[in-house]
Amino acid sequence: RLKTPAFFYYVSPDLYLIMNSGNNILVMCDAYTPAGNPIPTNKKHNAAKIFSNSKVASEEPWDHTTVVCELTKQLVVTSWMHTTRPVFTQVLASLVSMEKSCLDSGSSKSVQLRVLVLVIKSGSLDTFSSTKSMRNNGGLAKIKNAIEKLQVKHKENIAAYGEGNERRFMGKHETAYINTFSWGVANRGASVRVGRDTEKEGKGYFEDRRPASNMDPYVVTSMIAETTILG
Repeated sequence: RLKTPAFFYYVSPDLYLIMNSGNNILVMCDAYTPAGNPIPTNKKHNAAKIFSNSKVASEEPWDHTTVVCELTKQLVVTSWMHTTRPVFTQVLASLVSMEKSCLDSGSSKSVQLRVLVLVIKSGSLDTFSSTKSMRNNGGLAKIKNAIEKLQVKHKENIAAYGEGNERRFMGKHETAYINTFSWGVANRGASVRVGRDTEKEGKGYFEDRRPASNMDPYVVTSMIAETTILG
């Protein structure tokens, strides 16, 4: 929303996505103030700076996020797997598709944490991360080192990992306690999980289970890279 009738933003086209067999084109844009500064909600700007850092780029970081969406009435529960780099906006594109499906079916849609009186599993956007060093032989040691860095920044991470996490992290239903950092192999009740396959092979990835389902992928993936590679 513009602050005044005379206020305006500059938009810079960044990515073109063809949708629905080419009948529609979704144009993703960066938004800037008249002074050329990114607007407060343009989180991609800072993320791009972090990922373009030579030290980060040389590690060829990979991020994979699990998006869990719960829909009612005609639409079934669905989850999508996304690689957030190099195309950072795939998650948003999926939300747009979901929005269209809801409109076509007459359903309503909201993106929020799954917090119910009878909870089976709390909604999250688990983020799987790996660097070249972690994928090479001996990578497990690099993964453990990265997890130690995440532990130091736990409070800052939680603050940026989505709204309402304090209602989700209760140490139940495959969640950790919000004020306590923990990690473990194949432990879905930990803040960060290392896969059994990673432990067996001595290399691979780690899974940050703290991001909420309403998190900003730009913020989370860039924060993980900044903390584990530049930290």
